Amino acid sequence: MRQSSGTRNPVHPEQPQNLNRTAHDPNMQNVIVDEPYRFIPPLHGDWTPWLIQKLHVIDLYLKRAEGIESHEVRGIEHLRESLQRGHSVLLAPNHCRYADPIAIGWIARQLDFYIYSMASWHLFKQNRWQGIAMRLCGGFSVYREGVDRQSLNTAVDILVAAKRPLVVFPEGTVFRSNDRLQPLLDGVAFLARTAAKRRAKHDGGKVVIHPVAFKYLFRGDLHQSLEPVMQRLEHRLALDRIGNTAPLLERVEKLLKAQLALQEIKFLGEPQSGDFQERQHRLIEHLLGPLERQWLGRNLEESIMPRVKQLRTAIVPRLLLPDITQAEKLRLWSELEDIYMAQQIASHPSDYLDQPTDTRILETVESIDEDFTDHAQVHRPLHAILDVGPALEVDTQRPSREGPDPLMNDLSHWLRSRLEALSHEAKPIGKHA
Repeated sequence: MRQSSGTRNPVHPEQPQNLNRTAHDPNMQNVIVDEPYRFIPPLHGDWTPWLIQKLHVIDLYLKRAEGIESHEVRGIEHLRESLQRGHSVLLAPNHCRYADPIAIGWIARQLDFYIYSMASWHLFKQNRWQGIAMRLCGGFSVYREGVDRQSLNTAVDILVAAKRPLVVFPEGTVFRSNDRLQPLLDGVAFLARTAAKRRAKHDGGKVVIHPVAFKYLFRGDLHQSLEPVMQRLEHRLALDRIGNTAPLLERVEKLLKAQLALQEIKFLGEPQSGDFQERQHRLIEHLLGPLERQWLGRNLEESIMPRVKQLRTAIVPRLLLPDITQAEKLRLWSELEDIYMAQQIASHPSDYLDQPTDTRILETVESIDEDFTDHAQVHRPLHAILDVGPALEVDTQRPSREGPDPLMNDLSHWLRSRLEALSHEAKPIGKHA
């Protein structure tokens, strides 16, 4: 699991020159900004996105930076119909690679429109030129560690105006397990319904959500591409001493077990007994349970991202208090690092390799590599599939508090079923391959 659109972990405030490292954990990236939040609005001009589409900058960048050398867009007729009818469009993709927010431009180029997109505030703060480029392409900030009414109002205004589609990633963060959809954050439904009410009053128009399923297929020599990374990771975990002649799948499974054991030693004192899923759950509860009781007064019974969000929302504002002591600041950063570690542990589905494919093995190795180094080696060539789903009309009625939200249910169901279907397009890998 990775933070949305390219980076993930908290950075320590005392690190000189704002480097993406911390005193506690050497593998931390800057996703929590140690300064008061200021909303960053999008730039509304069409010239820059027109030029980007005209010069095929998306293709050039994704080939160089992400190894994506081909792509196809499916289901485009669903989106074309909504645009022709004048509907306000919210695109809601799954989020499995850092390439996703850029790759969505392939859909826009095919139908000759531009987009607005909601992006985490930290992305605008990492690099000045990156921030400017994001704004020129329609990006605006959202503060994930608190209530951001300016961002919400901007998103609603965009949908009511219906001049460009709005892109929101409802999983809230990047998950490399492409074939699995994580629980969706319900803020998407609130945003869509708020806009639907205003659009209905404004001109009687409709707001629709189009789910978009991203699927990336590896089309190279898996063994040849992964072997240098496998040797490096095995050496780091001292697994090379037992030899590396085993089948690739077996070696990857050993890496996962060794990584979990290392985390258990760090936080629990020794490797634990039980199956992989049980051990993951135990370690996550060890990290999050005490913090939830301390900051929220109770243990949460939710998926990982809502738990992480609520804890960060409680902790991060404390970092900005003017009278905070250095000792307390260090303690808070240590707690944020424990929260990150829980995310990291949850990022490896325990049964993801039970039905192995070349892309599942690739994603698993990339995830382990990034866990240790904060940078996954690019493996090429990748083929991207962007599958646009039928419109889900957004009603204006608040759903019952008893039971799940039907709009989010429909969105989740379509994405899950489509990702399941797309998973069969990957190449199966035998247990002894």
